Amino acid sequence: MLEASEILKASILIVDDQEANVLLLEKMLRNAGYERITSTMDPRTVCPLHLEHRYDLILLDLQMPDMDGFQVMEGLKEIETTGYLPVLVITAQPAHKLRALQAGAKDFVSKPFDLVEVQTRIHNMLEVRLLYQKLDNYNKVLEQTVLVRTAELRESEARFKSLTELSSDWYWEQDSQGTFTKVSGPVFEMLGIDADSTPDAAGIAATGRWNEAERAQLNDNIANRRPFLDFVYSRTNADGTLQYLQVSGEPMFDSSSLFIGYRGIGMDITDRMRRDQEEKHLGSDKD
Repeated sequence: MLEASEILKASILIVDDQEANVLLLEKMLRNAGYERITSTMDPRTVCPLHLEHRYDLILLDLQMPDMDGFQVMEGLKEIETTGYLPVLVITAQPAHKLRALQAGAKDFVSKPFDLVEVQTRIHNMLEVRLLYQKLDNYNKVLEQTVLVRTAELRESEARFKSLTELSSDWYWEQDSQGTFTKVSGPVFEMLGIDADSTPDAAGIAATGRWNEAERAQLNDNIANRRPFLDFVYSRTNADGTLQYLQVSGEPMFDSSSLFIGYRGIGMDITDRMRRDQEEKHLGSDKD
């Protein structure tokens, strides 16, 4: 909503070649409390004045020598590129009213003036104009806020991605069907699979001799939409050696709580597992 003072502080330009009309309108507006009133009897000065001051309302007489009100509005259209002309036309010709509205004017008043009607139309038009400007300014602020928040989100995502890449060998995301939708890191090379092959619901390709019990447990977690932390599973490579992978994942849901997939991190812990086994073996020999 607008405060009454906001409307009274709006900028108004009076354009009429008759001095008596200008003086009458000026007196009426000042008596009503309007503070920023400018007037001209030369229609050729309207566009330069509006370009400089961007008036909230222009009271424009249609019948003037040298340049009529319709020609003035055509010039104003080149300034008001949004298509909104803050023009209230003044005319003694009923036939000109419709033509003026079609030319872009927002309202009209008739000569001779009914001062109550003039005041009411001016107030209403200024209220709409200022509310329109407030909405436009709000949308610009909102748009800028969205741009800032989007930039912050992207920066946060970049930091998160960097941290996950530093703390793991790969980052992955899958859709609800178990298909990889995003992979960061050498996941395919580590799994020893073709990048074009299709993984199962656990995100593990069907190739390789995987430990079936571990696979079943991981698949059960995923099938029941459970998160899992540092889950270790293994497979036997072609040369007979064991490879150990550790993976953590969490289910993802949309705003409607609909499951849309998983995301997580993983790493090859084969060297660590071998060291642990060697240490256990050495410890058992000492015993």
